[in-house]
Amino acid sequence: MSFLSSLFGTKSSSDQIKKLSPADFKQAIQGINKAKQLIDVRTPSEFKSGHIKGAVNIDFFNTSKFMDALQKYDREKAIYLYCRSGNRSGNAARKLESLGFKEIYDLQGGYMNWR
Repeated sequence: MSFLSSLFGTKSSSDQIKKLSPADFKQAIQGINKAKQLIDVRTPSEFKSGHIKGAVNIDFFNTSKFMDALQKYDREKAIYLYCRSGNRSGNAARKLESLGFKEIYDLQGGYMNWR
């Protein structure tokens, strides 16, 4: 368990997936380097209407592109996800867990809760 997750992480159904409040999510992504793994799983039009700085848009609904894009990410490093309300990112987090990602953080309440 990482230092941040021990401080801020609230347990979800697994040890790999932690839901973070907007304040904790903001603090966590500020502390990570350039190679941070911050993914917005909303549609491209949702992403264009506003997103968290530094996020990469990978549309969860486009399953094949979503799965292909995930191959570029390091399964051993923390990965941060968000969507509009927290539903899609929760599903995406479970998908990442099944692919072997070790440390997954999900923004509680999604982008609607962020602003």
